[in-house]
Amino acid sequence: MAETNNTPLVDIRHLKEYFNITVGPFQTKPLKAVDDVSFTINRGETLGLVGESGCGKTTVGRTILQLYKPTGGEIYYDGKRVQTKADLKEFRKKATMVFQDPYSSLNPRMTVSDIIAEPLDVHKLYKTKEERRERILELMNYVGLNSEHASRYAHEFSGGQRQRIGIARALAVNPEFIVCDEPVSALDVSIQAQVINMFDELQDKLGLTYLFIAHDLLVVRHISDRIAVMYLGKMVELADAKEIYDHPLHPYSQSLISAVPVPDPNIARANKRIVLKGDIPSPLKAPSGCPFRTRCQYACDKCVESMPEFKEVSAGHFVACHRTAEIN
Repeated sequence: MAETNNTPLVDIRHLKEYFNITVGPFQTKPLKAVDDVSFTINRGETLGLVGESGCGKTTVGRTILQLYKPTGGEIYYDGKRVQTKADLKEFRKKATMVFQDPYSSLNPRMTVSDIIAEPLDVHKLYKTKEERRERILELMNYVGLNSEHASRYAHEFSGGQRQRIGIARALAVNPEFIVCDEPVSALDVSIQAQVINMFDELQDKLGLTYLFIAHDLLVVRHISDRIAVMYLGKMVELADAKEIYDHPLHPYSQSLISAVPVPDPNIARANKRIVLKGDIPSPLKAPSGCPFRTRCQYACDKCVESMPEFKEVSAGHFVACHRTAEIN
């Protein structure tokens, strides 16, 4: 899937997204939804981003596209920093998003053709009405919708079909990069496979690059070239998909992988489930040092004192843990 290219298509450096939360009369406190996250995505690659609900996965995706204005950090696209309004306008012609909920992300008052054509209208990507109509039908064909669906409304479709409409809308500007924010989590399992396979086919056909956000590790493993693991706003591990499944190094990743169901009953019985103690701390009251230390069986004094550096421990395998060498 991935192509080798010296310059990554997407380069995120020290990204931060803090939200000011009211905690009392005239008092606010920053909620660190994303705190110093760095990674790259190569052209033609799929990077899977996983973690428990509330860890900041969706915020990363939305902040990259600047649906939320970043609190800090730098976003580079194809070697150029996205900084000014002109940069952002150009970036949004090449980068787009498929949202999680196909029920609320589509305007119920618009026909399917108008929903799909909205980006075409915004960026003025057609010269005539006929050209606009042809492009709409082409996009519908990409995602397996019939031409007679064009004049209908979103509420007349199933969840899977609505998500296809959302994907067609995302493809309208001929993007190179798509943030897929849990695009199959609201769908039935039988429909999930169809939509995942469609993402694969579209990637091969159109040369797309994905940031694929999900909490289902089986889905992520199927579609991803590399996988990044987040916990409480921090990135704790990043590696090749097979590598992170076969040799997870961070205690949190090890727990997540141990929970993935295995179809072979003999292997499933032999696998030891790693159950985490306690609940995820509130991002408003994040622990000092390593954010995972309150639930980690290997936590020591150093974990209380300082946040471990996110560093490369083997070729392409990054992890943020003080005791990686001891526990693996």
